[in-house]
Amino acid sequence: MSKTTARVTYEHAEPLFVHLSLTDPRSPEHEALRDRIIEVCLPLAEHIARKYANRGEIFDDLLQTARLGMVMAVDRYDVTTGSPFLGFAVPTIMGEVRRHFRDHIWPLHVPRREKELQGKVRAATEEMSRRLQRAPTAHELAIELEVPVTDIARTLVAANAFQTRSLDTPARENDGDPSMTVADTFGADDPHYRLAEDTITVAPLLAQLSPEDRQLLIWRFYDTLSQGEIAERLGVSQMSVSRKLTRLLGNLRAEAADEQPVPA
Repeated sequence: MSKTTARVTYEHAEPLFVHLSLTDPRSPEHEALRDRIIEVCLPLAEHIARKYANRGEIFDDLLQTARLGMVMAVDRYDVTTGSPFLGFAVPTIMGEVRRHFRDHIWPLHVPRREKELQGKVRAATEEMSRRLQRAPTAHELAIELEVPVTDIARTLVAANAFQTRSLDTPARENDGDPSMTVADTFGADDPHYRLAEDTITVAPLLAQLSPEDRQLLIWRFYDTLSQGEIAERLGVSQMSVSRKLTRLLGNLRAEAADEQPVPA
């Protein structure tokens, strides 16, 4: 093996491919030279695999997939086209890695057709965003890809199934507490829960009130009128309005709690 061949890297592998094209595909020399090219290109496969690391997949599986794509690129590359090997190999390897993600690590079941359309939607979104200077709508994507807008909508929803997180996964924003999980960040008390519960309880009681009593509550708590303003509308004293409200609210509270009503 010459010193020139030994220094060849995947960025400038074309001379090796020229040599390979001149050998008999059935000869030991051809097989040895192919193995040499694969060895030279192994760092390229690892480099691309690392670009997809930390996305929920085991790195060794990514590396194996990238190497498979690299071997495919070596076997398919035609040096007579004049195109650099790197320009052919990178898309080939990346395509295999992306296909691996599409086919193997979607945590939720998504039909294959929608997985494939999701890739087209992503590419079209990037291209149209540059062209339109804004994100395209689902209708615009449907026209661009010549598919029903309902398919675009289903695909966008399916994209959310690409990555999920276990509730036992350590929380990222945990103020340095390594024991805190994603589940620990859920379940905080909702301050409006008690209000919703009270509303459900009181609603049938309000329906039983006379129109006058309901109007009184509407003025006070919905229109936020003062007792004096209500008294002016009714032509009574503020004290009278205060007593009516106290009795009315007391009765509602008692009925909600299954107690005796407040006497008039």
